[in-house]
Amino acid sequence: MSIIGQYAELKVAKLVDFGVFLEGEDEALILLPNQYVPPKTQIDDKIKVFIYRDSEDRIIATTLKPKAIVGEFAVLKVKSVTNVGAFLDWGLAKDLLVPFSEQRDKMQVDLSYLVYIYLDNATGRIVATAKIERILRENEVSYKEGDEVDILVGKRSELGFQVLINDDALGMVYKNEVFGHLKIGDQRKAYIKKIRPDGKIDVSLQQQGYANEVPKSGQQILDLLKEEEGFIPLNDKSSPEDIYYSLKMSKKNFKKAIGLLYKQKLITIEDTGIYLVQ
Repeated sequence: MSIIGQYAELKVAKLVDFGVFLEGEDEALILLPNQYVPPKTQIDDKIKVFIYRDSEDRIIATTLKPKAIVGEFAVLKVKSVTNVGAFLDWGLAKDLLVPFSEQRDKMQVDLSYLVYIYLDNATGRIVATAKIERILRENEVSYKEGDEVDILVGKRSELGFQVLINDDALGMVYKNEVFGHLKIGDQRKAYIKKIRPDGKIDVSLQQQGYANEVPKSGQQILDLLKEEEGFIPLNDKSSPEDIYYSLKMSKKNFKKAIGLLYKQKLITIEDTGIYLVQ
């Protein structure tokens, strides 16, 4: 059934004591259990549901929304590990299986992993894989340095954070370029910093290039000064963490921006912080 693992708006075909039956493809009936049936539901009403298989391998419907559906990537936490694989919390009564053969490293309970959800053609079951490189292998990407992208933080390593770029490529944000808190599962705007000869992609959380960074950063500082009645307790001696916490920018960009604002006589820089020139 092609709607397994997807949302569908289905018509109520039959009312029973334990729920309602919905009319699926080829007039097949799919049970929506009582706890998910909207009040006052009648025959021929249409209900938006998610279709999956329950613990007894029956096709079933729910009005609960999983954290991701078939064909999507997500960062999900491991609830349990059994002799068949790891089971992830994806927001439904039945947890999502990652078979051992689909794990890059042995998954551990309470840790979160980037996975891709798919329908196993052999069994018709919804499962997930952590072998993301295999899923993305056939994708043709044409990023340029400086492109703005959406990222999903997948895992942490000694180098930094592996990220999923626009659901079609993997990249790396290096730990020495992370200012502030970044964790697995975060979704951010980011920028393509460098595309290496081997095709690997370096990603930055900051827009690259003085011409792009400084005017934008300078305006951000001015806006914050206006919000804070003309003073913020930051200067060129402030820690990178304090700067990122307040402004979400690197200390390097901050120093460039306040230097330009100072030259333009828009601010003064004191030991206590920055003052807006009135």
